Amino acid sequence: MIFELADIRIQPGRQAEFDEAIEHGVRTVISHAKGFRGYRIFKCVETPERYLLQIQWDTLEDHTVAFRQSPAFAEWRAIVGPFFAAPPFVEHFSLLSETTR
Repeated sequence: MIFELADIRIQPGRQAEFDEAIEHGVRTVISHAKGFRGYRIFKCVETPERYLLQIQWDTLEDHTVAFRQSPAFAEWRAIVGPFFAAPPFVEHFSLLSETTR
């Protein structure tokens, strides 16, 4: 499994609108993509315009090829893109270790 981590900065004062838009976009667009496993959205406490979007994919290519080169990517960006203050910084990770309680 691959974890996509997108560091998103939005325009000030648009948090409530973006909260709805990002959840809508993930539920209606990304969640239907090949290889999609799940997601988490984090809102920064210290910097209210900063969000982290974590998406789990079966493979790196499910995100970088199957999703990003599909019409669904443009649909996703149409939903969330108008809020961006700058392009998101996106990297991919594999799990090294984990614990939960």
